[in-house]
Amino acid sequence: MTWQGERWTADQVLALAPDVASRKAGSKLGTAGPWSGTGSSGEGTVWGLCEGSGSKPYQTVVDLSDAAGPAYKCSCPSRKFPCKHALGLLLLWAGGDGAVPRARQPDWAEQWIKGRRQRAQEKRTAGVSPSAASADPEAARRRAERRAERITAGATELEQRLADLLRGGLAAVEQAGYGLWEETAARMVDAQAPGLAGRVRELGALPASGPGWPVRLLEECALLHLLDRAWLRRERLPEGLAATVRSRVGLAGSPDGPPVRDRWLVLAQYDTSDARLTTRRIWLYGEKSDRTVLLLSYGAAGRAPELALPVGRAFEADVSSYPGAGQLRAALGEQFTPPAPAATRPPGMTTQDAAARYGEALQADPWLDSYPVTLGQVIPTPLDGSWQLADADRGTALPLTPSAGGRPGLWRLVALSGGAPVTVFGECGHRGFTPLTAWPEGAGEAVPLC
Repeated sequence: MTWQGERWTADQVLALAPDVASRKAGSKLGTAGPWSGTGSSGEGTVWGLCEGSGSKPYQTVVDLSDAAGPAYKCSCPSRKFPCKHALGLLLLWAGGDGAVPRARQPDWAEQWIKGRRQRAQEKRTAGVSPSAASADPEAARRRAERRAERITAGATELEQRLADLLRGGLAAVEQAGYGLWEETAARMVDAQAPGLAGRVRELGALPASGPGWPVRLLEECALLHLLDRAWLRRERLPEGLAATVRSRVGLAGSPDGPPVRDRWLVLAQYDTSDARLTTRRIWLYGEKSDRTVLLLSYGAAGRAPELALPVGRAFEADVSSYPGAGQLRAALGEQFTPPAPAATRPPGMTTQDAAARYGEALQADPWLDSYPVTLGQVIPTPLDGSWQLADADRGTALPLTPSAGGRPGLWRLVALSGGAPVTVFGECGHRGFTPLTAWPEGAGEAVPLC
């Protein structure tokens, strides 16, 4: 097998880091000083020995050949994936200064690579596992019914708690503290409704969050009430909306759409984390289908999710959609080519059209926080202590979300623009626009902003 991929950039390597600390530590190891015995192959393998605190150097190897993302192996005791040594090795390789020459794989690297690729081939040829094939559909139906009953009980209880909250008045919420919300969220977890639990926890962060918090709290309570009522009356809803409600309360569905084979451009990739889970969101754009889809990948705390795709690259693959009205989530199927540089970028729209697109999406999914859009010919402009993206040839603009204003990606976007129009992909929602990736006018590679 000959690897057809291209050398990554430093930004693409650092996007793999599971957290900020790993990103900083990996950057320090991206020089030749601590490394020896480095090498790379034409099959997408990079390896090296890194000096550490022990008597023996750490053996680090990375396999870049899988279109689903790189795999890592390091003899260090770190529980993070990738560890700082894998990040440092990839940064050294990405530098392209000859520090990682073509060479023959050492035995320790070759053994791991062969074993990993053999296991991957076995998975591809195995098909459906015997346990899945022999699963009792009647037992699965009964389990689904029991869980639905628990969620219904939880939604009914939550409706009563919301009514009690409003009856007592929002002024008393600030004094009640976060414990009230955490106890309610725990009840929703017991009801096997993680989606409801997550929304309750978000409510708990709103009191005393700044001027106007009672209005924001009332708005979110109304959306939660709407979700509760939709679940309790889901049999009366159109199937698409009912599927969306099931997803919003936390019932995991399965992709049921027909596979769409296309050349998919990786628009953006970023992680969000809590104490238990890291969620990776990857946006793809189909060059032929003109579709934007979302891939979700998860990792336990301290571990980066397995799926990692370099922003600005494109690959050919099958993608299947999840059920639900207005849902963009999809599952990645068979991948036919590895990610490679692409000159394609999605067509841009005006800021006014972007706001209208988000409004249309809300009709199908009222609980939608944001919607993916690509803005064309916009200029980042400061406004009253914040920033906005203004159309170059119109008098309209979209404000950036408060969180986007404090990220380093904003200054990267401002530097890329230099006062000239740029193309920006991001998420447009009721809080504003969050830029995720940008392209300069004319030719130029994608620049990740997150």
